[in-house]
Amino acid sequence: MQRGDFKTEKVSKLIMAQAIPLTIAQLVQVLYNIIDRIYLGHMPGEAESIALTGVGLTFPIISLIAAFTNLFATGGAPLCSMARGAGNNKRAKDLEITTLFMQIVTGIICMMVLYLTKRPLLYLLGASSNTYGYANDYLCIYLLGTVFVTTGTGMIGFVNLQGFPKKGMTYMMAGAVINMILDPVFIFGFGMGVKGAALASVLSQFISSVLVLKFLFGKEAILQVHVSDIFKPVLGLVKEIVVLGFAGFIMSATNCAVQAVCNMTLSNYGRELGDLYIAVMTIINSVREMIGLPINGITAGSQPVISYNYGAKENMRVKQGIRFVALVGVSYTAFMWVMIMLFPHGFLTIFSSDQAVIETGRTPLIVYFMAFIFMSLQFVGQSTFVALGKSKQSIFFSLLRKVFIVIPLTLLLPMIPQLGVMGVFLAEPVSNFIGGLASFGTMYFTVYRKL
Repeated sequence: MQRGDFKTEKVSKLIMAQAIPLTIAQLVQVLYNIIDRIYLGHMPGEAESIALTGVGLTFPIISLIAAFTNLFATGGAPLCSMARGAGNNKRAKDLEITTLFMQIVTGIICMMVLYLTKRPLLYLLGASSNTYGYANDYLCIYLLGTVFVTTGTGMIGFVNLQGFPKKGMTYMMAGAVINMILDPVFIFGFGMGVKGAALASVLSQFISSVLVLKFLFGKEAILQVHVSDIFKPVLGLVKEIVVLGFAGFIMSATNCAVQAVCNMTLSNYGRELGDLYIAVMTIINSVREMIGLPINGITAGSQPVISYNYGAKENMRVKQGIRFVALVGVSYTAFMWVMIMLFPHGFLTIFSSDQAVIETGRTPLIVYFMAFIFMSLQFVGQSTFVALGKSKQSIFFSLLRKVFIVIPLTLLLPMIPQLGVMGVFLAEPVSNFIGGLASFGTMYFTVYRKL
């Protein structure tokens, strides 16, 4: 099999070959922030839960950066893969160059706008007089690395789709290892606290970004980029990229909106209690990011394989890929649901040694993940729509689960006296159940059965 040829090997083998390195790469990317939270959650003294809450307030803003990164990454990469499957390498390279140009521009614009608006944004997101300082300190430094996030994370898919998933994994791992080393040095050794955590993240993301770009500009790349190419984007392709990538944008943007609404709702319970519940939600979001990585990896790893075979009109192989991803996704999420139900305390203590946070967070953690298995159905449905270039369906189901179900429930359920604050955490499983069944069912009847 030639490098990057996805229509001769067994489909499940190809997907796993993409998914395993990609999952590890995504784990590495998530570790940038999760490691920060782990160290900050175990800071000595009273600062640990307040620092964790402060960093948690920045999540919606970080998710917003990820949303704009995904706008071009999740549109450009599948289109590029389909072009390669159809044998049109000229179009594939144009898509790669245009995506890179847009990632650079987006990173610069996001950094400037967020710097100018960070103070009102943080207070809008639920910051208190206790937590604003920590959130501001973290964000001021983190934003300096915005362009490293958009180029490094945003272009890693173009390394994978050329048949080099292990290299993509290695590039992201290099940054994570550096982050793991620098975090305790900056946070504890130099006494920088949240500033040290942010600085370690920026330096690590810089390393990963340099490695990704070095490959894309190197001779080993099938679609080699030259420095002069950066200034030659094909603007006519931007619309195609954005239309398909809008689903990925919506998924991240709605995460931003949900996190913002959750923090704002929890902050209504008063300064001390609100800060405590925001710390709990920060841990739950961290657990979700951590255990959601394999399902993200398997669905993302399937996309270049499915897109390639769809472009090559190998419909039976496309169906095999969808079946395999669904089976693996459901099996994995069922297993993780059992683990959380049996060992909630263990997941909480990873991120905090504050007994008040641990005791308060036990029931919300269990409630939040009650319908975790249905999240895999949502991901399988949406990733299939994206892989086949059906952006409208993917966008609709992103909006359905987050905007039309989670956000209204997050605002309404706490008004029920018997639920109170627990209604904020109950909104997630309800949305997973409805959204997952709707997304997967629609994909099955409108796409899978017609292939």
